[in-house]
Amino acid sequence: MANPIESDPHGFRRRGVLFVLSSPSGAGKSTIARKLLADEPKLSMSVSYTTRAPRPGEVDGRDYHFVDVDRFREMASNHEFLEWAHVFDHRYGTPKADVFHTLSEGEDILFDIDWQGAQQLYQLAGGDVVRVFILPPSMAELRQRLERRATDSPEIIEGRMARAEREVSHWDAYDYVLVNDDVEECFRSVKTILAAERLKRSRQTGLIGFIRGLIK
Repeated sequence: MANPIESDPHGFRRRGVLFVLSSPSGAGKSTIARKLLADEPKLSMSVSYTTRAPRPGEVDGRDYHFVDVDRFREMASNHEFLEWAHVFDHRYGTPKADVFHTLSEGEDILFDIDWQGAQQLYQLAGGDVVRVFILPPSMAELRQRLERRATDSPEIIEGRMARAEREVSHWDAYDYVLVNDDVEECFRSVKTILAAERLKRSRQTGLIGFIRGLIK
């Protein structure tokens, strides 16, 4: 049986999806995003601009566009971002350039952003946006995951936990909400959502011509 995620066998053109994944830090969003990108050839990651310094192994232009605060402010004032937000004393923004062209070509873009960014993106791009929020099975489990990573000080972990509670309170601003108590099961659910959204009638831009051909 054909995979519904692949291109339509009737050759319908479709508009792409702005696919948003959000979650508290430690809930598994980044793991699922990496798996999705590896599994979906028509999906690419949105490369954000940020004012934070590169981490070991990160490459400018691949992981992020690294800029100073003055350059970021200039871009924001020139309305060059689809969305931007402060996260842990740094700024992150999604550039408008090429996004809508990519959508018109039937390619999808993955966004790893918080609820504020998702809200801004939805206000600007509306029906192109699909928002998925990933919850931890419990706040106790979230804390344990952050501690097991051993990358943050106790103070930073406390800050992340406080932020997590604020983020979870915005769950109802999303189209889909999943609980990540099993990463493989959660990943399969995310893939199912993407497949269904790609097949929505509103995104099948070639459907009208096909229908006219049937009833002429």
